[in-house]
Amino acid sequence: MAAMGQCWSLKPTPLLAGGIQLPIRAVLFDHDGTLVDSEPTHFRMWQEVLTPYGVALSEKQYRDNYAGVPTASNAVDMVSRFAIDVAPAVLADAKNSATRTFLTRTAFSLMPGVREVLPLIRSGGLRLAIVTGAGSNGVQATLRVHALHEFFETVVSGDDVTRSKPAPDCHLLAIERLGLHPSECIAIEDTEHGVNAATSAGIGCLAVPTDMSRHHDFSNAIAVLGELRAAASWIQNHADCRHSGSQR
Repeated sequence: MAAMGQCWSLKPTPLLAGGIQLPIRAVLFDHDGTLVDSEPTHFRMWQEVLTPYGVALSEKQYRDNYAGVPTASNAVDMVSRFAIDVAPAVLADAKNSATRTFLTRTAFSLMPGVREVLPLIRSGGLRLAIVTGAGSNGVQATLRVHALHEFFETVVSGDDVTRSKPAPDCHLLAIERLGLHPSECIAIEDTEHGVNAATSAGIGCLAVPTDMSRHHDFSNAIAVLGELRAAASWIQNHADCRHSGSQR
């Protein structure tokens, strides 16, 4: 891995979107499934929400249809798929309430490597942001409970945009806040929806799947990697140290 204080910039590569080869300035991290191991908890919450309607949601059904998808979109699909006689907003409100209750007590656990990777990447002179399609309450709990505020310059959530992932709006807002061009950023996502959101914004994306998303189509990703530490190594191995300096 890079020495402390070393500044990284991405080597020119045709795999990056946009056709403009600029040094990489920022890494945009997804939240659920990338920074925190939240999908098993979300699955259990959805099971509890659906049980009163006679629906026994299986892990396969969740994995195939709902992992990494915003709550509102999941609720619409569930009402249709399971022929539930209730408005999607009712399911979404129940799930959001369950999530809020959970987050008042604790936060989702960190994914392996997070505490190692965040200071390492920032020590390379790169700016960090969180870009999630979910609401902001989960991210804020993560930052508070795990004391990660210092690493991230901005946080964009689904609450900040009209269209959540897989639309590019969250990523576009993040790069607008950072004042960067898409080709100056690289995203890290764990789902097909997340990868497609990043690439639709013109941002190159590394996929780091979880057990819930390994079956997704990651053909739009620059690379598919086994863990977050591998993503940090990938960035370093494709980087060219052109100058030393601190984070802007």
